[in-house]
Amino acid sequence: MQYLLFISGGEIVLVMLLALLFFGSKAIPDIAKTLGKGMREFKKATNEIKRELDNHTSDIQKDINEVSSTVKKETTDIQKGITDKMKD
Repeated sequence: MQYLLFISGGEIVLVMLLALLFFGSKAIPDIAKTLGKGMREFKKATNEIKRELDNHTSDIQKDINEVSSTVKKETTDIQKGITDKMKD
């Protein structure tokens, strides 16, 4: 059985029939158009938020990578120094 947002096909049909009863056949296209516009605006806003987060987190990611490479280099140098001392 196929589910869309935790709603089965029968429930979707029931909701559509209820909407038809409450609003009538002439109002349904206007309602759908308004919902479509709202969903489009919501998607645009979430994409903008995601873009802003990506822009800000890329700077943080660069800093983390820089610190990580510095720590890795230092630990490699320390390990090499210890290994050289053990050989002597």
